[in-house]
Amino acid sequence: MSTRRSSELPAVHEAWLPREHPLHRPRHGGKQLTALVCAVLFFAAPTVSWMLGARAEPVENRPLAAFPSPMDGWGFFTGLPPWASDNLPFRGEAVRSVDGVSRGVFGEAPSNGGSHTPPVGGGGDPAEEPEKPRLDEGVFPSVIEGENGWLYLGHDVSYKCVPRMELDRVVDGLQRWREVVEASGREFHLVIAPDKSTVHPEHLPDSFAGKQCATEAVQEFWRTVPRETGAIDMRPELRSLAERNGREVYHAIDTHWTHEGGVAMTYALAERVAPGSTSTWKVEPSRSYPHTADIPELRGQNRKVDIQAYSLAPDGGQDNTRFVPSDFQEPLRLESTPTPGMISRPTRMVADSFTQFASPYLAATFADLTIAHPDAVAREPAATAETLAEGEVVMLELSERFVAGGRYPMLDPAVAQQVGEVLARHPVR
Repeated sequence: MSTRRSSELPAVHEAWLPREHPLHRPRHGGKQLTALVCAVLFFAAPTVSWMLGARAEPVENRPLAAFPSPMDGWGFFTGLPPWASDNLPFRGEAVRSVDGVSRGVFGEAPSNGGSHTPPVGGGGDPAEEPEKPRLDEGVFPSVIEGENGWLYLGHDVSYKCVPRMELDRVVDGLQRWREVVEASGREFHLVIAPDKSTVHPEHLPDSFAGKQCATEAVQEFWRTVPRETGAIDMRPELRSLAERNGREVYHAIDTHWTHEGGVAMTYALAERVAPGSTSTWKVEPSRSYPHTADIPELRGQNRKVDIQAYSLAPDGGQDNTRFVPSDFQEPLRLESTPTPGMISRPTRMVADSFTQFASPYLAATFADLTIAHPDAVAREPAATAETLAEGEVVMLELSERFVAGGRYPMLDPAVAQQVGEVLARHPVR
């Protein structure tokens, strides 16, 4: 232990002491100044560019990170890096440049934030792997290049190989949702939208990072979740549709199903809510329109796919579809006068982006429907619960990769409990 008295301690920072002083510690001034300048430029560039008229463009399937609030405490400082990174100008051009250089110079696709080297559990000999390895999500690519130009979202794999919740806890959360909804006198229906890699694995490459752990997770997921939670398994119907129509029900370069998948989900839910109600429905092809595919955006590319939409007449006569663009972050209300073939019971739904390809047909067949996003449930459970309490039927559409990976905060049984407390104050008799 030092015996130096406080009066002998230096009154200035040790870096400013004379070099010959025994307590002198250099500050590496040149390196620190360079780092400081780089940090200032990094955080100032988005603001200065915005003032000059430049705007950052989203290159991923999510909104740009928002500027953190000073009310967040230390979270203000931890929130600055993602805000600055997302809002750097010409970010899309940078992503496209990296893609071009990687393909043109090295003859291969860029890693997109992941490694080309398969991680432990990604396809090697299990006997040579350590027991229950802890994987780093960063080793997985964000885009998986398949055959015949097909692209798969890397999260189909990474979320299953590096789950945030164990499957038992996910099942507990889904079961708790059913319990609290049904305890309030309401009906509960759950549908899982399968990943493209699950329904159409035939276009996947022979090997890719995470193949083994994702395959095992998919098998366990579909063996367990429908049985334990009563979830509607859309896989058989989607595969049957593809076989009957002679074309896939997912887009080659988008992660979502086609409108045919949306129609199929609408049929499945309607039959659960009102068996036999679909017997008078008439569906026919209607308009076709271009849609910006989401997976190429991860590479800074703007590529479009042709979308075939459909008309749906619940009574077999006039088309009743309504196309209302929404990401459901703000609840989307779809109300109409009931006609024969429609479901008139007030229905509330929690759904993600897969339902964007189903909402026109849900609007055509449910006379009183409101759709909210899973994020809204976790963000404002009480407010969302009040919305759900308006319905006699509560439906959930959740994506396989987010459920299997435990990525929905609403899967926490505590969130279901909060919602259940509100529903219990407004029971359906």
